[in-house]
Amino acid sequence: MEADSQLKKGFLKSAALLAIAMVISQIIGLLSKSLIGSTFGASAEVDAFLASNRLTEILFNLVAGGALASAFVPMFSAMLDRKETRRAWQLASRLSVLLTLILAFLSLLCYLFAAQIVRYILVPGFSINDPALERLTVDLLRIQLPTVVIFGLSGLLMGILNSHDQFLFPGLAPAMYQIGIILGVLFFSKPFGIRGLAYGAVTGSLLHLLIQLPMFLRLKNKELKLEFAWKDSAVREVFKLMIPRQIGASAVQLNFLVNNLIASYLPAGSISAITWGLALMLMPQAAIAQSVATVSLPMFSVQAARNKLPEMSASLAAVIRLVIWLALPAACGLILLGEPIVTLIFERRAFNPQMTQMVTWALIWYSFGLVFHCVVELVSRAFYAIHDTKTPVMVLFFAMLLNIVLSILLSRAFAGIGWMPHGGVALANTIATALESGLLLFLMRQRLQGMHGRRILTGILQSVVAATAMSLGLYFWKRFSAAQEMSPLVVVAVGVAAGIGIYLAVGAVLKTDELKEIRNFITRRHQLSEDS
Repeated sequence: MEADSQLKKGFLKSAALLAIAMVISQIIGLLSKSLIGSTFGASAEVDAFLASNRLTEILFNLVAGGALASAFVPMFSAMLDRKETRRAWQLASRLSVLLTLILAFLSLLCYLFAAQIVRYILVPGFSINDPALERLTVDLLRIQLPTVVIFGLSGLLMGILNSHDQFLFPGLAPAMYQIGIILGVLFFSKPFGIRGLAYGAVTGSLLHLLIQLPMFLRLKNKELKLEFAWKDSAVREVFKLMIPRQIGASAVQLNFLVNNLIASYLPAGSISAITWGLALMLMPQAAIAQSVATVSLPMFSVQAARNKLPEMSASLAAVIRLVIWLALPAACGLILLGEPIVTLIFERRAFNPQMTQMVTWALIWYSFGLVFHCVVELVSRAFYAIHDTKTPVMVLFFAMLLNIVLSILLSRAFAGIGWMPHGGVALANTIATALESGLLLFLMRQRLQGMHGRRILTGILQSVVAATAMSLGLYFWKRFSAAQEMSPLVVVAVGVAAGIGIYLAVGAVLKTDELKEIRNFITRRHQLSEDS
C-alpha cells in the first residue's frame, strides 16, 4: 500500500505541470495559426499545406506516435518498476534503431510516389479543380518528409522521459514545433512563399527533438546503444502490441484523409476551416485529457503489472471525473464564445469575416464532442496499460466507418438546407466519437469488474449543473457585449473570466471532489514553499 500511495502522490503535480506545458504549447500554437491566417488567409494555398502536413503526421502516428507510446511505455515502465534497468534500456536502444530504419524507408517511398499520393489519396479534388494546386501540394509534401524520421526519434525520447516521471520538457516539445512554424511564416515565407511553412515545419521538428535532449542526457543509469536486434523477444512484444494500435491510428488518420477528401470538393477554404476548427477544439483537449492521460499511463501500467485492478479502477474513475469536470466548461465556452475567439485569433489582413464564419461553424460542431474526445483519450490509455491494444482499435474501427458515412451524408444534408456543408463533417466526428467513448467505457467496466459508476455519474451531474449556470451567464454576456459592440478581446477576456468564476462558485456550492483536491494541492504546495 505504501508503494501505491507513493505512486499516486505526485500524480496531480505531474498532471498540472504537463497541463501548464501544454497550455504554453497551445498558446504558441494559436500564435502560429494566427500568423498563418493573417498572412495567407483560409486560402487554397493553405489547404495545400495542411493537406501535405497531414500525411507526415499520419506516417509519424502510424509508426512512432501513439502506436509506439501505447506499447513501449507500459513495458518500459514495468521493467523499471521491477528494477530491470539494463533490460529496459536495451529495449529502448533496439527500438530506436528499428524505428529510424522503418521511418526512413517509408519517407523514401512517399518521396518517390508523392504525385500519386496527392492525386489519389490526399486531395483528388485538386486535380480536377486546380492542377497547379496539386503540384504545389506535391512539393510541400516532399519538403516535409524529413520530419517523419525526426519526430519518430523525438517520440521515443518522450516515452522514455514520461516513464521516468519527466513531463515538463516533453510537454513543451509541441511548442517548439509551433515556433518552427512561426519562423517559417516570419522569415521563410518571404523568399519561399507558402513553401516557407514547409521549411518551418522541418525546423520545428528539429526543435521538438532538441528541447528534450538535455533532460534525457541527465537520466541516470541510461545505456542507449546502437543495436539491431529484430529477434529480441521484448522488441517483438512491443511491435506485437503496436500492430492493433497502428490499425487504430490508421483509422484515425483515414478519418482525417476522408475529411480532407470530402472538403477538397467543397468551396475553397473548407479544408482550412475544418482543420483549424478541429485544432481549436483539440487545444483544451490536449491541455486537459492528454496531460492527464499521459501522466496516468505509467501509473496505470504499474498498477496493472502489480495486478491491482481494483486500485486501477478507482484511479481511472477519479481521473475520468477530473477530465469531465475540466472539459465540460471548456466545451460550453468554445460553443458560446467561438466567433469572438476565431475573430481575435485569425481575423486580420488576408483573413476576412467570411473565413471567420467558416472556421467558427466547424468549431461549434466539433466542440460538442470535446468531452467525448477527452474520455476516449483517457480510457484508451487504461486499455494500453493492461496490454490490450485490440479492444480500443476494434471500437475505433467501428467509429471510423460511422464517421466516414456520416461525413458524406451530413455534408450533403447541410448543403441541402443551405448551411455550410463542412459543418456536417465536424458533426459526424462528434457523433462517432460520442459512441466510441460510450462503448469503451462499457467494455472497460467489464474488464475491471466495475468502475465506480455511481461516483462518476455524481461527478457528471455536478459538472452539468455548474456548466449550465456558466453557459447562461455567457449567453447573457454575449448578448450584452454584442449590443454594446465591444471588441473581441474584451468579449473573450471577460467571458472567460466570468465563466470560470461562475463554474467554480457553483462547484464550491455543490462541494465537488475535484475542487477539494485542487484546493488541497494548492494548500500543500503553499505550505511546502513556506517551510522551505
